[in-house]
Amino acid sequence: MFRPLPFFIGLRYTRAKRRNHFISFISLMSMIGLTLGVCVLIIVMSVMNGFDRELRTRILGMVPHASITAVNGGMSDWQDILEQAIEFEGIEAAAPFVDGQGMLANGSAVRGTMVYGVDPAYEKNVSIIDDHMVQGSLDDLKPGEFGIVLGELSAQYLGVTLGDKVTMVLPEANVNLAGVFPRMRRFTVVGLFSVGADLDGSLSYINIQDAARFLQVPEGVEGIRLKMHDLFRAPAIAWDLAMTLPGRYFVQDWTRTQGRLFQAIQMEKTMVGLLLTLIVAVAAFNIVSTLIMVVTDKQSDIAILRTLGASPRTIMGIFMVQGSLIGIIGTVLGVVLGVIAALNVADIVATIERVLSIRFLSPDVYFISYLPSELQWGDVISISVAGLLMSFLATLYPAWRASKTQPAEALRYD
Repeated sequence: MFRPLPFFIGLRYTRAKRRNHFISFISLMSMIGLTLGVCVLIIVMSVMNGFDRELRTRILGMVPHASITAVNGGMSDWQDILEQAIEFEGIEAAAPFVDGQGMLANGSAVRGTMVYGVDPAYEKNVSIIDDHMVQGSLDDLKPGEFGIVLGELSAQYLGVTLGDKVTMVLPEANVNLAGVFPRMRRFTVVGLFSVGADLDGSLSYINIQDAARFLQVPEGVEGIRLKMHDLFRAPAIAWDLAMTLPGRYFVQDWTRTQGRLFQAIQMEKTMVGLLLTLIVAVAAFNIVSTLIMVVTDKQSDIAILRTLGASPRTIMGIFMVQGSLIGIIGTVLGVVLGVIAALNVADIVATIERVLSIRFLSPDVYFISYLPSELQWGDVISISVAGLLMSFLATLYPAWRASKTQPAEALRYD
């Protein structure tokens, strides 16, 4: 089988046992460093992709992609607006809602909450809550019964479960002849949900008719919640829809409520990727020192090859093959280990948490309670190409130095 001379000799140099074991050790360390750098970069990028996915599917699956509310309060014509919204291009579903803030109390336990008044029939089309009910059902929110669906964290903090009573207190007061009293109401827990995010401790649902009575919304509906086919177009689509509606409306989209979290994840992904790429670059350019020592060690061999007629280009190709082979092996091993680890990182972290009895991601602090991972082959290809390219560039200077070796000077003392 035909093999070019530079490839043949470079491969022999790579496989041959060296008299200088220190050079072999440095070559091995360069390869291991490149492997670890590529592996860690793939794992971290997959985890950041996982956080990005969880933000889109869980957080933005529970909160509105966009909402339209009337400037003067309640919506009397909400059915017409809802039908017009569903037919608008880019909108997948719509649902009426009433929302407010309050405190939930059970005995001495008190917890703040964002309360949504929803129609279960409509809410299932715009929210993922029905897929994450762990007890009860959203359909149990029947008008006039004042039931409430809580997140698991809220229920644990308040010490309640299905069938228990909780008191909701609004930050408003009723004034009558007897004095000033806070507005409050007893609700029965009819369901518990868990999405593995901080929304489990800050969100609750009640029937929209009960919410309208309790929150004193005159028209019964405060606004229309929208679900988009493409959530990144939510601001533009919601604005265009509001402009086509008769009357004045206030438009709010997810970029105002959750946008900072999404931007923070994107910025962290970019910065972490850049920093870890520099680590890969450092590992790749360790090949420079390895090849320089190899060139110094092989001075007499280079001189003999030059004497036998090898051109400077051939000498340069020999050491480029040797250095590139180190980069290829290190990058391939890093990709294999990184892909395997990225596909199993959630199980690995869960095992570590179980063995060490620790919790890396507490839902009280972070917006999810586990380490997500989403392997994107585009990232793997980009990282692989970057590792191979940096490894190739690292071979150029030492190989060029080798090609400039003068036979007479190299053999003077041999």
